[in-house]
Amino acid sequence: MSNKNLTPEEKKARSKKTLRVILIILGVFLVASGIFVIVMIRHLHYDIQPHEFYDIETLQAEGRSYNGVSDVYFTHDVSPEGLMRAYQALGVQPEGKVAFKLSTGEGTDTLYLSPDLIKDLVQSMDGNIVECNTAYKGTRLQTEMHMQTAQEHGFTDIAEVDIMDRDGYMVIPVEGGTHLTENWVGKNLADYDYVVTLTHFKGHMMAGFGGALKNISIGIASSDGKMRIHSAGLLNNHIFIDPGCEITNQDDFTESMAEAAKSVYDYENHGEKIIFINVLNNLSVDCDCDPNPHAPEMEDIGIMASFDPVAIDQASVDQIFATTEGSASLQERILSKNGLNILKHGEEIGLGNRAYRLIDIDEDKAE
Repeated sequence: MSNKNLTPEEKKARSKKTLRVILIILGVFLVASGIFVIVMIRHLHYDIQPHEFYDIETLQAEGRSYNGVSDVYFTHDVSPEGLMRAYQALGVQPEGKVAFKLSTGEGTDTLYLSPDLIKDLVQSMDGNIVECNTAYKGTRLQTEMHMQTAQEHGFTDIAEVDIMDRDGYMVIPVEGGTHLTENWVGKNLADYDYVVTLTHFKGHMMAGFGGALKNISIGIASSDGKMRIHSAGLLNNHIFIDPGCEITNQDDFTESMAEAAKSVYDYENHGEKIIFINVLNNLSVDCDCDPNPHAPEMEDIGIMASFDPVAIDQASVDQIFATTEGSASLQERILSKNGLNILKHGEEIGLGNRAYRLIDIDEDKAE
């Protein structure tokens, strides 16, 4: 019936009915929104784990238990010679085609590992520098621009650079994971017989810190695979990374990184075909994926090498917390993102040991 044919009383009654319907819809919307907000707050909540030292001397002195201990070799000498000695301390001789997994840096970033620092080590094994495309807008999102960035930063001058997911990805299984059952990695990983994980250790805006574990998880994942890790397996299609981060609990994200790292470790003959080197220099709170990272506030620390990715990252974190001058910002970044959770979960799923024995190879040189 048209409003024109309604009496004033009928018009008034219809208006009241319409208002009631609107109020009911609004009420349902507000209740649903409130429930969603409460669920998301609970979902996104995470506890901050306090830092504890895991070197074997501290563990034994404090009577803390540990299941296993791994060796981590250390030198204060951040130079091509120091890098070579850290590698040689492991006593390995890779055979076949060798991949050096590192970050070539984003855009105008200048804190990535210098080609001059790594040149001798890479060329001693006739190795290729490898990366995968990113999942965020930047200068390494697509292969062509990624290669241009690698060239501008000087990496193509010292070795062949391989963007491993330029032709897609391959799926490798995740054993014992809580969030992931498979990991999508750069297809060309299959072309290599051995992987040297060469990591610039630093802070990270999402993960708290970027070390060996992040380098072989996010770093070796294809562009789409990165999205899977950031969303703890929820998103399978390529979406720029921000939405995935917003819907993912921080602990779920760091645990997914640990699980993806384990899949790569297992793929490399359960660690027989991969080693880990962390370079602790240019220690910014920001990642090499940031085109304008915050300037480092602390002095360079040194270089570490190990067969255990959990132990080397734990040892690297411990060095940050053992340094009193200029380390406050980086310590806060690691703790605020509960970055230590990747170490905890990595040990829980059998990827490595948090307990480590730090072996100072500078003492060997002095002798």
